[in-house]
Amino acid sequence: MANLLPLFHLYGDPPDDQAFDFIHVETIASRSAIHDWTIRAHRHRNLFQILLIEQGGGEMTFDAARLPFAAPAAILVPATVAHGFRFEPNVTNGWVLTFTEDAAGALTDRNGEALARLRALAAQPVIPIADDAERMRLSALCRELFEEHGLAREGFRLAMRGLLVLIAVGVARLAASRARTGSVTLRPADATVAQLRALVDEHFRIERQLDFYAEKLGMTVDRLNDHVKRATGVTAGHLIRQRVLTEAKRQLVFTAQPIHDIAEELAFADPSHFARFFRKQTGTTPHEFRAQRGG
Repeated sequence: MANLLPLFHLYGDPPDDQAFDFIHVETIASRSAIHDWTIRAHRHRNLFQILLIEQGGGEMTFDAARLPFAAPAAILVPATVAHGFRFEPNVTNGWVLTFTEDAAGALTDRNGEALARLRALAAQPVIPIADDAERMRLSALCRELFEEHGLAREGFRLAMRGLLVLIAVGVARLAASRARTGSVTLRPADATVAQLRALVDEHFRIERQLDFYAEKLGMTVDRLNDHVKRATGVTAGHLIRQRVLTEAKRQLVFTAQPIHDIAEELAFADPSHFARFFRKQTGTTPHEFRAQRGG
C-alpha cells in the first residue's frame, strides 16, 4: 500500500530479506546530496545503522519524535525503527555504516548481548562527541572501512568486521561516558528481555496475551513478569503495549492510512477500541495525535 511507511534495504533500494553478513559504508553527502539533503522517514527490516556526523548537523526523525543534532556526534538507528534526516545542505558530512543484525550479533558474543546493548543505547540515539581525539579516531576507522569496502582486497570481509567492532565499541564507550554524566542510564543487556522483545516484534500485531510469550520462553506468566520487572522496572505487559503503541504512532505520523485501517491492521476489534487504548496510553486520541504532528 502506497500509504505505508517505506521499507528499504539501503535508502531508495527495495528490501533484501536475503541479506546476510552485510556491511556497507558511505559518506553522508554521497546519498543525501542527490535527495536535496533530506532522507524521508523510512525503516529497514534487518539493518542497523551508525552515523558519524563530522560537519554540519540537522534534525532527525526517530519514530514519532524530532531530534536536533550537531557535529561532532554519533547516531544509532536500530532495525525496524522509523527514521529520517534533514541535513544542513552542502555543509553536513560524515559517514553512514549499515550492517545486518547477524553481523552485529557477531560483534562480541554468541548470545546476542552485543546487539541488545546497541539497541539499548539507541533509546537515546544522538550521542555527542566531546573528545576531539575520539572523533578523529572514529573518522579514521570509518575511512579505513570505506577503503576496505572499495578495494575488496584479500581478507577484506574479515577486516571490515574487525573495523566495525572497533567503531561500535568506540560509540558504545561514548554512550557509557554520557551515562556517567547522568544524562542516560545504561543497564547490562538482559537475555530474557532481549528474547521477549524479539518475540514481541514478530508477533505483536496478533498476539497480546502474556501467556503466549511466556510459553514461547518456557516460563510461567508470573515468573516472566517478575523477571522483566526486575530487569527493566516495568511489566512484560507494558513492553507489549508499548510495542503496539509505537507501531500505531508510526502509522499515524508517517502514513496517510485511515485510522480505522490502522486499527484493523493492529488487530483491534474496532476503531473505538483502538481509540480507547490509544487515549489510555497517551492521554490523547489518534486523530489529535496525528493533527498535532502534521499528519
